[in-house]
Amino acid sequence: MGRKQKIREPQSGIYIIGEGITEQYYFSHIKRILGFHCIVRPRFFGNTCITEMRKKIEDLLQNDVVVICVFDTDVSTHNENERKRLEQIQHKYRNNKNLLFCTSLPSIEFWFLLHYLDTNRHFKDAKAAELALRKYIPDYNKAEVFLEKEKWVRNLCTDNRLGLAIQRARKYAEDAGSYSNVYMAFEVLRKEV
Repeated sequence: MGRKQKIREPQSGIYIIGEGITEQYYFSHIKRILGFHCIVRPRFFGNTCITEMRKKIEDLLQNDVVVICVFDTDVSTHNENERKRLEQIQHKYRNNKNLLFCTSLPSIEFWFLLHYLDTNRHFKDAKAAELALRKYIPDYNKAEVFLEKEKWVRNLCTDNRLGLAIQRARKYAEDAGSYSNVYMAFEVLRKEV
């Protein structure tokens, strides 16, 4: 008979939580490549709705931790209930210095695209952003067999691409076309190295 694994309380530090496996693998690889001190665990990711994400945030914030919450906003633009939930959670935690929302419209693929292209062109959905990204990463896809390989993230970091993506993302506001504020996660993570 196997032993039950005791679930430990979160230790102090930076926890990255997010919507799906794309965000999970991206930040797991970034952590290794850049030597960031943060916690990225599969249980903090999944195909979750805003309600589930809120529960994860509330559970983590009960401890002395910083939470970086990474998710796509395309669902909230098409689903009125999700949009309201997102607005409520952002309003509730707007003054909480231990929580950072890192959103991308339409999806995190737009953040990846900024590593190669200076644009804030409006992409109607995640598929459109993904299609544009494939011009630069031809084999990119959201399958685990691709995402688990570190190479695609390592390529995003070469030739100062990450620095360019951060610069580009900073200059585009959330109310003008597609955007990503994932760059803010790097500002927090770099303080901890």
